[in-house]
This record gives sequence, C-alpha cells and structure tokens, in this order.
Amino acid sequence: MPIERRKSVRVQIGAIGVGGNAPIAVQSMTNTDTADARATAAQVIELHQAGSELVRITVNTDAAARALPEIAAELERRKARVPLIGDFHYNGHILLTRYRECAQILAKYRINPGNVGIGNQDDANFRAMIEVACRLGKPVRIGVNWGSLDQALLAAMMDDNARLPEPRPAGEVLREALVQSALRSAAAAERYGLPHDQIVLSAKVSGVPDLLTVYRQLAAACDYPLHLGLTEAGLGLKGVAATAAALSILLAEGIGDTIRASLTPRPGGDRCEEVRLCQQVLQSLELRSFAPQVTACPGCGRTTSTFFQSMAEQIQTYLREQMPVWKSRYAGVENLRVAVMGCVVNGPGESRHADIGISLPGSFEEPKAPVYVDGKLLRTLRGEGLVDEFITILEDYVRVRYAPRDQAASVEAAAHGIH
Repeated sequence: MPIERRKSVRVQIGAIGVGGNAPIAVQSMTNTDTADARATAAQVIELHQAGSELVRITVNTDAAARALPEIAAELERRKARVPLIGDFHYNGHILLTRYRECAQILAKYRINPGNVGIGNQDDANFRAMIEVACRLGKPVRIGVNWGSLDQALLAAMMDDNARLPEPRPAGEVLREALVQSALRSAAAAERYGLPHDQIVLSAKVSGVPDLLTVYRQLAAACDYPLHLGLTEAGLGLKGVAATAAALSILLAEGIGDTIRASLTPRPGGDRCEEVRLCQQVLQSLELRSFAPQVTACPGCGRTTSTFFQSMAEQIQTYLREQMPVWKSRYAGVENLRVAVMGCVVNGPGESRHADIGISLPGSFEEPKAPVYVDGKLLRTLRGEGLVDEFITILEDYVRVRYAPRDQAASVEAAAHGIH
C-alpha cells in the first residue's frame, strides 16, 4: 500500500522542488574547507554524481564567501548543475550583505536561529539575512538544532514550566522549545517579507525517539516542507542504524520532504556513503527508485559454499557500475529487481518474484542453477561460467525490457499531445 505523504507547500530550490507532490529529495554536505574552491567543487561533483540532489556547503568566513564564484564556475565547466545551499551561523548577515555574488550564486540559505541572535536587538541579524533572501528571491531553511537552541526561548519556557503545579519533565520542554523555535522563526521570516512558499523547516536532535517526537509535533503544526535528519548520526554501523531507524519511521508516516544522513566518515572514508544510505532508505520504502535492487539470502547450513555470496556481490557491483550507462540509455531501469539465491528452499520462489533471478545449488543439491525471467523458467545454467552467463542474460533482459530513453520520451510526448 503506497505511503500517503503529509500535505505541504512546494518550495523551488533551483531546479529541484521540495514539498508538495515533489519527490523526496536527497541532500548531503561537503566537509572541505570552502575557501579551497577546487577541493570543494570536486566534492560537490562527487556527491552530486552519487545522487545528492542538493549540496550544502559551509559559508563561515570572508574567504569562503569569496570562493563561491570559483566553485560555481568549476561546477558549470563540469556540467554539474546542482543547487548549492549556503550554511550560515553567527556571521551570515555580514557575509550575505558583503558578498552579493555569493548571495546570488547560492540556491538556498540555511539559517540557524539559535546562532544569529534571534530575539535580540529586534532580530537585526536574522532580519538582515531574510531581507537578502527576499531581495534575491532565495528560499531559506530555518534549521533549529538542540545543540544551539535559542537560549532565551528555552529559559523562558523552562521558567514557565517550573511555575506549573506539576512541572513537565525537562526533556519534554526542550523538545517543545525546538518546535516553537522553528515555528516562531518562520513566522518572523514571513513578517520580514519572506513568502510562505520559500521556507523549509528542520529541528534536529541526535536521539531517534526525540527526533520522532519533535517532527511529529512540527508536522502537525505547519505545512512547511520538512528536512529530516539526525544532527549527528554517528560513526559506522551505529550511524547507519540510527539514521535508517529515524528516517524510515517518519517517512513511513508521510513526514519528510528532503533528507540527509549525517554520518561521521572514517578518516579518508567515502563521503558519498551518506547519499547512498538515503537512497536505499527511500527505495526500501518504495518511495523512490534509484538503482536495481538485488535480493540475496543470508546463507545457512544448506549453503556451505560461499559461491552465492560472491556472486551476489559481483552482481551488485556490476549493477552499480552499469547504472550510469543504463540510466542514460534506458527509461525505468532503476526499478529492476534481481534475485541471487543460495539453495532450493526459497531460491526458485524468490527468483520468480524478481524480474530476473538465479537459484544456485545448495549443499548436496544437483549442481545446476535455474534462471527465471518475469516469473518463468528461462534456462538452467551449469559449470564454472555461471556469473558471466547470468550477466549476459541480464544484459539481454535490460535491452529488451526497457525502452531507450529517446523512444520513451517520444511516447510520453505523444501521450501529452506534444510534437
């Protein structure tokens, strides 16, 4: 049964729509020194090629702001047309007003109200940033974070709570303060002229249960698009598990319009891992398709041979490497489902459920591997060349099953009366 998404307004960020009926967008963030324009542009391109549809960069110094034109020029030269989001804290009001070209190049600004003195001096710094966004027609993500929450608001809410006959737990007040900070900041932005459909909200924490509570409250209180993600998911398996748990629950409830996995990379690690994780969460929930999926059994006492594990890995690697070519050539190939199974127990059944699947022989089974295509037995493979033979069958299937992109575009145009 399809997931029914929460209704929200649509915000246009460059060529990417967020909210409304737009697909849930995947985004990431560079961890380079933005002042190093070459390194930053290279990582933006790497993240974009991995599937990040929006890329956020830190703009924290004069040198970082001055680097934006060079970064943008390199992206244009490499034909990487990805919206850039400027991440501002503390001095964003200075940088956005001092460096007009930087302000113009960025497709969206991210403002943390807790770090720009909102509530002080008539919101002068916050207001200055909003006025730049209004003048240049830029959307804004108001991103609240419990590590940098508006302390004046939190203190006032804690004081009010302390005066109650039965005060609520401090954690409950903190979560409410996050929601209120986001909503009040959005209301202030609208007072200063920012259109309702130019605002995205986020309220990030690092604990999964807290995140669920905060976003459920936020989703119920407004129709702004919501950006989801733990503020610091963590390292390795912990970060992956926490992110998948948090995002999956909220997305399954229809909450969320753009997502990020804030994984801590290992030294020299792959920054693109967080992009692939977001894609896999969306694809597992059947909200979007990005790449062919391989179903493979975990193995048991019936599969003492590790051959099926090796084959599953080879097929997955092959699909990942082929996708850039296939995606440019064949419409819909990202929906392909492949099964690589290890014995007769579930192998034939899972292979029939996939678009194309192979059931390898388990221990003491006859050394043959039936291949199923669209639910029907195509042929049975034997011998040492199983992987190469299966890949050949897979290539033939893709070529026959999926229409060339130019042909698919012509069919779609004809269906809409476009000539």
